[in-house]
Amino acid sequence: MRRVVSAAVVLTLVAGAAALIAQSKPVFAGKWTLVPDPNAPAPTGRGGGRGGGLGQAFSAEQNDKTLTVITTGPQGETKAVYNLDGSESKNPLNFNGNSIDRVSKTKWDGAKLVITTTTNFNGNANESTQTWALDATGNLVVESTSNFGGNPTTTKATYKKG
Repeated sequence: MRRVVSAAVVLTLVAGAAALIAQSKPVFAGKWTLVPDPNAPAPTGRGGGRGGGLGQAFSAEQNDKTLTVITTGPQGETKAVYNLDGSESKNPLNFNGNSIDRVSKTKWDGAKLVITTTTNFNGNANESTQTWALDATGNLVVESTSNFGGNPTTTKATYKKG
């Protein structure tokens, strides 16, 4: 009887640990620098080419509720806060004196974070998606897809922490 109870306890502990591991989400906090890809097209402005929408470097802060991304570009520092519970987050962007509405939602796809953002400028809405994942070496891989200009484009950028 004692062995049966001990075996049941061990199985319960193993199952509980497996469930915790399966539920753990990656932490994207840190300072990230773009790993150059010599095969990538030349940059065509913010979000184009080699920067993958996050530029040459950015920083991220993360807690259980939010992911905060801080980038620096020609317009200065931009901060976006994403709610990790899937609720909407609003991150308006000021560009040359014009306000651009940006509304984002996140969802977890296993260990990947998918950020879908609708950008509205002068009544024109466009949707873009960023998928964040850590590779086996701990680098951050960001795949960005957007339909700005009516033609869907996808870029992939890899960032190293440090």
